[in-house]
Amino acid sequence: MNPALNSAINASMAPVATPFFFYLLAGLAIISGVLVITRRNAVHSALALIVTLLSVAGLYLMLYASFVAGVQIIVYAGGIMVLFLFVIMLVNIERSSKDRQFNRMWPAGLAAACALMALFVTAFVKGKALFPDRMISLPESSNTQQIAGMLYGEAGRMGEYTFAFEIASLLLLVAILGAVIMTKKKI
Repeated sequence: MNPALNSAINASMAPVATPFFFYLLAGLAIISGVLVITRRNAVHSALALIVTLLSVAGLYLMLYASFVAGVQIIVYAGGIMVLFLFVIMLVNIERSSKDRQFNRMWPAGLAAACALMALFVTAFVKGKALFPDRMISLPESSNTQQIAGMLYGEAGRMGEYTFAFEIASLLLLVAILGAVIMTKKKI
């Protein structure tokens, strides 16, 4: 094949607007993350958390980690958010909205948030000086496809951890059913 044609094909296949979508998804994740902690309505917070998890899954897709993005959507945006919504539905929101015992704790929370921010800024500024020998490059062979092979197995075979993975999913299902049965008197 002609090298000039090959470079033209590679140039035309280069990702278009990648920085735009990165900043869009990152901004969406940050804004919806702030909405999670600032909304007074628990259902609105849960919906903002779903938006956060989906935008993080979009960032994983931009990193060509489709398995991690799929797990992010299925496990977190799907399963964990269903659990959160069950809890929100089962808790008496009228009674809990009248409880104002935690309104006096905001100065301690603000101090903890400022201390954590100072720690992050210090680690960012002095990162290479604090951890000079810790830079490790992972081999190209360790990727999410190997994790999927261990969990689910190759075509036609069970993986090494498939049985434990399925048992964990059944235990989560039993926990959901138990929580519903214990909190609801009439089913």
